[in-house]
Amino acid sequence: MLQNIGVPGLILVLVIALIIFGPSKLPEIGRAFGTTLKEFKKSTRELVSDEEKKSEKDQIN
Repeated sequence: MLQNIGVPGLILVLVIALIIFGPSKLPEIGRAFGTTLKEFKKSTRELVSDEEKKSEKDQIN
């Protein structure tokens, strides 16, 4: 779905966000989104790593 947005759609979303939240809240929202994304990626990497370790352990036994 996000592949079909394009530049005009992205600009429209940013303008709407600016109207709704105002210029003072946007950096705070961006920071919170970045932190959330960072935590999500970290958790995903840990899950994949745990699965790989488990499969390696199962192959040894």
